[in-house]
Formats: sequence, structure tokens, C-alpha cells
Amino acid sequence: MRGLRTAAVIGASTLVGAAAAVFSMRELLRRQAAIARRRIGKPLGEDALDADRVWRAKLDGDPVELLVLGDSIAAGLGVTRRKDTPGARISKGIAETLGRPVRLVTAAKVGSESSALAAQLNALPARYAPDVAIIIVGGNDVTHRVPVTVAAGHLRAAVDRLRERGVAVVVGTCPDLGALRPVPQPLRSLGSRQSRQLADAQAEAALAAGAHVVSLRRVVGPFFISQPDEMFSLDRFHPSALGYRRTADALLPSVLLALGGDGPVPDGHAVPAASALAL
Repeated sequence: MRGLRTAAVIGASTLVGAAAAVFSMRELLRRQAAIARRRIGKPLGEDALDADRVWRAKLDGDPVELLVLGDSIAAGLGVTRRKDTPGARISKGIAETLGRPVRLVTAAKVGSESSALAAQLNALPARYAPDVAIIIVGGNDVTHRVPVTVAAGHLRAAVDRLRERGVAVVVGTCPDLGALRPVPQPLRSLGSRQSRQLADAQAEAALAAGAHVVSLRRVVGPFFISQPDEMFSLDRFHPSALGYRRTADALLPSVLLALGGDGPVPDGHAVPAASALAL
């Protein structure tokens, strides 16, 4: 009996110690999150520039219809010229390649999680069916601790709705939050791991629904890690004009493929299977 009591005491002590360690880690992460919020602040405000217009309007032919959905990165928060937003840069890239004007519609909203994609689609005219839609979302899901399966499910639902309208879709997966220098360790490493998990789940869901996928972590992430002063804007959280240019350049090859181009699939890009496209 004495041995059983001793074992019980040891087991209870172990559980108490483990619980204390978990509490300590959570408290550390909570404090670090508060530090990161103070460091980042909101020097850029909460509204992105309105870049919606017909780009390269003097070109011949009917405009290519481009829709951009998602969060502040999709909207282009942080730039001071509308031509530097990712939507505008991709519009100009499409126009220069296809020789046609591009009409940009940006439904992306600053601060959006993946759950907001439904509302962004609902706000569009009922008969609106663009030629191609770009979705960039996920960072806010990570920072707000939305479960990966829930966030990926919202993305899948949005892609399904667009594909049902016959819209080609390109998804830029969640960037690697490990590049955010204002976030202290170990919170930054945790954010990096969670953002990678979400990006993998997004890629799987988007491809299954018939979307093209671009891994922003692989294609553009190294620039943000090696050149943070140039790639990040004033808040060191959102991209600078150069960061958005790199992001737009990373997405453009898949956008052109989604529009019917026949070029090679670059590294970090993925094309949906024919069976998914036929859905």
C-alpha cells in the first residue's frame, strides 16, 4: 500500500508540474503576443488603397476580368500608390502578356480571416463571374488561432463557389509568419510552424477543388527572410511596394496558366488535376 501511495504522490506531482509548465508557456506566449502587437501597431491604418479600375485600358479587346479576395496582403495594405498593390501589378502583368486590358475588382478586406471569404463573395453582384480570381488569406487565421481544418474548410467552400460559376482560381497559400522579426521567440517559431501547417492544408483543399496553388512561403518567402528591410513596410508586418511586387511576380505564372496559358509550371506552383478541373 505504501508503494501505491508513493506512486500516486509521484504521479500527482508529475501532473501538477506538467500543468504548471503548460500554464507558464501559455503565459509566455500571451506576453510575447502583446509585445508583438505593441511593436507592430497600426501605422498603416486599416484601409488599403482603392486600385479597382481597368488597367491598360488603351489595349484592344474585351477586358480580362480579375477578382482579388482575401486579407490585407491581397488588398495591398501599406503601399502609397495604387499601381503597387498586388491586384494592380498582376493586372498589368496579364495585360502585358495577353495584350488585353484588365478590369480589377478587389473584394479583399484588411483583417479578414478565411471565414470572411463567404461575405466577400456575397457582396459581389449575383451575375458577376470573373475570368480568374486570386485568393490570399491565412495570416489572420494563424494569429487568431483558428483551427487549421476550419480555415482550410472556409477556403475550400470559397473555391467551390467560384468554380461552380466557371471561374478559374489561383490560391496563394499562407505566408511563413516566421519571417516576422518584431515577433519574439518562441512565439515566432510557433507561428512559423502553424502557418506552414495551414499552407499545406490550404494547398490540399484548393487543389482538390480545382484551383491553381502558389506556395508563397517557397516562391517569395526567402526574399522576406533575407531582405527584411526592403521587403517589409513601415510596420514590419505587411509587405512594402517591393514586397508586393515580388508577391505579384510569384503569382502571375499561375494566373496566366489558369487563364489558359500553356507554359511550364514553375517550382512552388501546383496545377489541379484534370478531374478536379472538370468538377
